[in-house]
Amino acid sequence: MAETLNEFLAESVLPEGILEYFTFCSSNISIDAIHINLEEKNTVPIEHTGRRLKSKGFYDTKEIQDFPLRGKPTILRIKRRKWIDKDSGEIVKRDWNLVMEGTKLTKEFADFLKELDRE
Repeated sequence: MAETLNEFLAESVLPEGILEYFTFCSSNISIDAIHINLEEKNTVPIEHTGRRLKSKGFYDTKEIQDFPLRGKPTILRIKRRKWIDKDSGEIVKRDWNLVMEGTKLTKEFADFLKELDRE
């Protein structure tokens, strides 16, 4: 359950399920658009369970347009996390295709993940 008004509003307007994987960081409303900043949580992806991973920061921020709010375009600014395998030195990231197959997601959130995985 949301602890602040901003978190409550984020839960209300973001694709259902997104806050399971991302943390709401901030929002900004300008004349032109609403920007919502999200960071991927530092939870080891299930497909890499058992590996010794250390968070190694984030990839470049990616912007995805979501449904407009009050007539303004809504832009989600997403920061995807990357981890380094302490044993092999390999950089890994969450496989969103596995997340989509392995969980019950709304179509809206699955579509969001598909857009996010396009790099």
